[in-house]
Amino acid sequence: MNKGSIGLWITGAFLLLMGWIAFDMLRPVSGGGAGSESSISAVRTAKVPVLVEFYADWCGPCKVVGPVVEELSRELQGRALVIRINIDEDPKLARAHGVRGVPTFIAYRSGRETGREVGGIPKERMRLLLGL
Repeated sequence: MNKGSIGLWITGAFLLLMGWIAFDMLRPVSGGGAGSESSISAVRTAKVPVLVEFYADWCGPCKVVGPVVEELSRELQGRALVIRINIDEDPKLARAHGVRGVPTFIAYRSGRETGREVGGIPKERMRLLLGL
């Protein structure tokens, strides 16, 4: 490789990266979580604390915290309800709950909001939001 082709290599690498990002953003995705109006209605009737995570598939912090939320859901089964809602699939619901950034975690008890955090948070903070 000579010095004259370095710019060409950098340009090629940049175009490859942009193509990969475009491909990743345009590919179809599965729901990934329990979203929609029917699952959020569980917040009003649940006898246990509820943690709702509003997320997006394109969001880096959401991708990092997603497995932690799923793990917490399994750990707290029966003691709390954890719901994940994709804001791209249900933008009206996100707006109705005042979600302006993702991930947003909202905790509910007896149908009333008891806490809210925006951004990637550790599992212990999620437990604190739930009061557990």
